[in-house]
Amino acid sequence: MNTIRIALVDDHSLFRNGLKLLLSNSARYHVVMEAPDGKAFVDQLTTENAPDVVLMDISMPVMNGIDAARAAISKVPELKIIALSMFGEEDYYYEMINAGAKGFLLKNSGIEDVTEAIEQVAAGNSFFSQDVLYNVIRKFQPRKEDDATDVTFSKRELQVLQGICKGLSNQEIADTLFISKRTVDKHRSNLLGKTNSKNTANLVMFAIKHKLISI
Repeated sequence: MNTIRIALVDDHSLFRNGLKLLLSNSARYHVVMEAPDGKAFVDQLTTENAPDVVLMDISMPVMNGIDAARAAISKVPELKIIALSMFGEEDYYYEMINAGAKGFLLKNSGIEDVTEAIEQVAAGNSFFSQDVLYNVIRKFQPRKEDDATDVTFSKRELQVLQGICKGLSNQEIADTLFISKRTVDKHRSNLLGKTNSKNTANLVMFAIKHKLISI
């Protein structure tokens, strides 16, 4: 089993230490870098020491998670960042995605959600905890006219989109809908194109903004 190298970026040392302790219970995860703010992380980051996954707080002194994500990805473009947020920070999610974040977790998430997010993002997928989806969807209710979209989707595309937003893999979506993985791949590609989304994270936020999903 390959080890996943992790960086923890958060201004609360107690939180970092607690999360590090929980992750140390598995030989799968190895915390190789810690930083109390975004600038400290960016300053020590190089292509040679880059971790596999970064768990990064959004609200930090000196340099916040949004600016830190942009700066870090400019240094290491393939860097995979999971944003850690508190309830009430939903307004920052779009900015964090545009900065390059691949996943989102509430800071009070259980260790099972944390490890699932790490595994998914390390594998090249995006991850949104169900709590995050619920909070964002609630934040953007009721629907505003400005959020309406002229893009049309087929019933099957919406079913695939629902699965994507639930964090299912293409194979899991295929099994649920009784269709082939290749068909799901095609629908995912069509969804990205129709919504002008650069990646799955952008697609999920598009779906939330335009009220295309329910949880």
